[in-house]
Amino acid sequence: MSVMDGVNRMTQLVGRNRLELLMFRLGGRQRFGINVFKVREVLKRPPLTQVPHAHPVVRGIAHMRDQTIPILDLARAVGRPALDLDSELFVIVTEYNRRIQGFLVSGVDRIVNMNWEQIKPPPKGIGNDNYLTAVTNVDNELVEIIDVEKVMGDVIGEATGLSEAMAATSIPPQEKHVLFVDDSLMARKQIQRVLDQLGLKYIQATNGREGLEVLQKYLAEGQRVQDHISMVLSDVEMPEMDGYTLCKKIKEDDRLRGLTVVLHTSLSGTFNSQTVKRVGADNMLAKFAPDELGRAILQGIGLAETATETADA
Repeated sequence: MSVMDGVNRMTQLVGRNRLELLMFRLGGRQRFGINVFKVREVLKRPPLTQVPHAHPVVRGIAHMRDQTIPILDLARAVGRPALDLDSELFVIVTEYNRRIQGFLVSGVDRIVNMNWEQIKPPPKGIGNDNYLTAVTNVDNELVEIIDVEKVMGDVIGEATGLSEAMAATSIPPQEKHVLFVDDSLMARKQIQRVLDQLGLKYIQATNGREGLEVLQKYLAEGQRVQDHISMVLSDVEMPEMDGYTLCKKIKEDDRLRGLTVVLHTSLSGTFNSQTVKRVGADNMLAKFAPDELGRAILQGIGLAETATETADA
């Protein structure tokens, strides 16, 4: 079945703090979820070609729609028993961080329309080695949302830091902080690495609500936010409040409107870039290209000339 036929309908969710969640299973009763925005299609498992010396999570490659894509066993990726290739399985074809891959699952449930407020951070105390980025409740059952960026990082490898030329960029000392917001631990580490290499100060938050609270704290203290925060870099998909809604709230507040907001997202489908104007974002870039991120940050904090010089180097 194709779940992308409703793209026009789904884009109407932007700025309303809503999402559509595709639920699936990994060989047991537990249900998992993935944002439909990242899904290209769902189909029965096609024939797989084995790849010598591939990562254990990669069960093979499949040829479909004139493309060759890796097929990842999500069950094995999150520490569960590998799915049995002799049983009926499905592939969820997704686009993450400029890559197309298929996730092998044992069954696909249905799509549910939800508010991001219903999506909660994982329970505290479960440690950094887990693969959960959020949880929610559907039909009185817990649905786990996997940190796909962590899975991809483990399988493909984390993106390296800035190039030597970019890291050597001469930047005047900055007293203001970059506020970056992302629910993925893997993504936060990657962003931190770039900011550290640029020598910039930063404040981090794990979802849009937390990010907005950082800004509102300055306002509550009678301070001008722009005197402390140079820009906001925000993920799009986050529990409780997504990045689109965070951006919209910033741009609708006269006291915050002057802040530069850059959306930094693994949602790299073309229709997503068309939503930037709707929420008033100043820029949007797909994860994760360190030098591109570095240039976007320099431009966001008002060092556009430095960013241009670096790009030309």
